[in-house]
Amino acid sequence: MNLQFTSRELLFRDEVRDFLLSSVPRDISRKLRNDHRLSKDDIVRWQQILNAKGWAVPHWPVEWGGTRWTSVERYIFREEMQAFPAPPPLDFAVDMIGPLLIARGSDEQKRRFLPRIANLDDWWCQGFSEPGAGSDLAALKTSARRDGNKYVLNGQKIWTTMAHYADWMFCLARTAHGEKKQSGISFLLVNMKSAGITVRPIITMEGDHEVNEVFFDDVQVPAENLVGEQDRGWDCAKFLLSNERTTIARVGVSKARIRRIKELAASEHRRGQPMIEDRRFRERLAALEVELKALEMTQLRFLAGEEIDGRTGASDATASLLKIKGAEIQQATTELLLELAGPFATPFAGDEQQMTDDDGGRGLFVSPEWATRAAPTYFHWRKMSIYGGSDEIQRNILARGIFGG
Repeated sequence: MNLQFTSRELLFRDEVRDFLLSSVPRDISRKLRNDHRLSKDDIVRWQQILNAKGWAVPHWPVEWGGTRWTSVERYIFREEMQAFPAPPPLDFAVDMIGPLLIARGSDEQKRRFLPRIANLDDWWCQGFSEPGAGSDLAALKTSARRDGNKYVLNGQKIWTTMAHYADWMFCLARTAHGEKKQSGISFLLVNMKSAGITVRPIITMEGDHEVNEVFFDDVQVPAENLVGEQDRGWDCAKFLLSNERTTIARVGVSKARIRRIKELAASEHRRGQPMIEDRRFRERLAALEVELKALEMTQLRFLAGEEIDGRTGASDATASLLKIKGAEIQQATTELLLELAGPFATPFAGDEQQMTDDDGGRGLFVSPEWATRAAPTYFHWRKMSIYGGSDEIQRNILARGIFGG
């Protein structure tokens, strides 16, 4: 199996790089390089630039804005955006609900939602997890009772990413009780401006507002907002989660962060020498690069297989493998950044601080901008081992893929 890019693919990569260089707003790229959170406006602005170029939804069918790129070209595009860095299109919208509507939505749902998803005219959030249903998602208790031409929704969701920005939520709710807890779950599209919805912020340990609790009190959802069949929403959920786990590897993100670590390690000193000259640090960085190359090769082998046999979408086992290893590597990069930042990674965020230098002297220092985000970024990415299905769940899926059952 040939894992080298063709001359056509290399030319395509150059085209993507030229576009990013000329089109990514500098303020957005600077925020990403320093691990600052993007605003809603930043993300919308960039996705609309992509959509004007015709590149916001390259993996969709052409009639809905797709590009006819091969799976390898889509991989190159995604990796180059991550490495530049540029924000990806909103994954809840273009990678999750969009492909699901294309595959299982009604014609009316496609016409109504898909063009607005591509241009990020509507912000989407994911209403899956509940206080008692996280990794065991099928244990959810939020209910949707059919009442004529509508559903009446009651219950609670938690850890709902960017619900405070959202115009719409795709939501799992129980519409019946069956022998298996995966039965009797339906997939609904919920207008977040509906009466009876309350969004309550959750401030995470790094001090950011990204996730929320969402409460539903007799929220009315039109029956035409049901995706697929009533009580068969678990099939939709599995489709979505497979897409989430394949994109979570983020090889380009890890490449960009390792490049940044090398730059910083060449200028940051400990005990009178650059950190890059520290043998233990250098060995850890080299080992991480080897693991990242192995992950990249795994992803490329999968893509090459797609090109050969025409299959689309990752198997559950492949998706879980990419999710586990991609998350581990991204977490490891934040650990190295935290070590580089040292005492500058305190929560004073650029304030003057009194510190002891290597020779025992004391003085006032101002934390570099990148260093003030090292600790929040480290804590933030602890979640990667949990969301999209915890590592323990992913390993069970892998085991079934390898040994059956």
